[in-house]
Amino acid sequence: MKLLLIAIICISVLEIGCNDQNTAKEEVNKTEEKATNQSNTVQLSGQQIQNAGIVIDSVQLREMHKTLKVNGVIDVAPQNIISVTFPLGGYITTMNMLPGLQVKKGQVLAVLEDPQYVQLQQDYLIAKSKLKFLETDFERQKELNQTKANSDKVFQQARTEYESQKVLVRSLFEKLALIKINANNLRESNISRRAYIYAPISGYLSKVNVNKGRYVNPTDVLFELINPADLHLNLTVFERDVLNLAIGQTVSCYSNNNPEKYTATISVINRNINEDRSSEVHCHFHKYHKNLTPGLFMNAEIELTDNKVKALPAEAIVRWENKHYVFTADNDSTFSMVQVEPGTSFNGFTEIKEPTPNGKLVTKNAYTILMKLKNSGEE
Repeated sequence: MKLLLIAIICISVLEIGCNDQNTAKEEVNKTEEKATNQSNTVQLSGQQIQNAGIVIDSVQLREMHKTLKVNGVIDVAPQNIISVTFPLGGYITTMNMLPGLQVKKGQVLAVLEDPQYVQLQQDYLIAKSKLKFLETDFERQKELNQTKANSDKVFQQARTEYESQKVLVRSLFEKLALIKINANNLRESNISRRAYIYAPISGYLSKVNVNKGRYVNPTDVLFELINPADLHLNLTVFERDVLNLAIGQTVSCYSNNNPEKYTATISVINRNINEDRSSEVHCHFHKYHKNLTPGLFMNAEIELTDNKVKALPAEAIVRWENKHYVFTADNDSTFSMVQVEPGTSFNGFTEIKEPTPNGKLVTKNAYTILMKLKNSGEE
């Protein structure tokens, strides 16, 4: 009987101990759960809300520009790079040009001398004088042939010589035009041994390949001119992003040394992918900027889309322990911190990706609530 009584007492003690232990665990869990809930919720008085400048509003639909960040350089279209040559050889006698100098269209770049210029002018004047004689003879033979005073053979020979001479005079006229000598003003009194090289466009010299006294050949490139009024932006875009581009999209760019931003528009997209899996995109600037020079490295942002998305002011989103949160207004004085995933930011607003918190949200001075919440939690 004694053993039985002892066994009953032991069992009772164990049951009581277990019940107490379970009750303690439940209380701990409830306490932890309550603490967790309280750690994400904060209450503020009406005066505190007013002093902090807290604004409550709902998520709005806004047009957000998704941007693509790329790099590129300032470039010049091939049609705006002019290589200056001279169709006849000659010796440079005058030349005062340096790379980088601005020149105007028609400005003299260099002066050449050579005996062949004199010979060409001489040949033209002699050919032109002979043409007058052959023209007169042709008209005379034509009248005689109409009255049968001469044979058809004589008339045809006079016509052939006259027409051949016209061809010769015209060809010499065009040769003189190639070296910028106006044959209409050419007389025996103004025959010159000099020829002048003029700037074909207004721009600046990028290359000067000659010097005084040098003999140049017709195939030599003497100068290289660039028209800066039509500079464009050449961007490098990787193949995964090329499909998102379209003609007319707006581009904003700036250099590493100058924060000033310039705007341009995509004009040409090269659909050919290079070996490094990239493609070239050409953009035209909205207006000319003298600070932009060929070869200048540029950072650029391309505006891809104008989609309407759910967005909040940037100051409505707070960051805590590498996560992003917003505060929902549970009532007029209670606010709860809810984790969100931000998207594209544009013009002071940030996209909120799905799922979006329901109800009213704090849209201004959310960091004030965060500081109040965390300081209260520490206390």
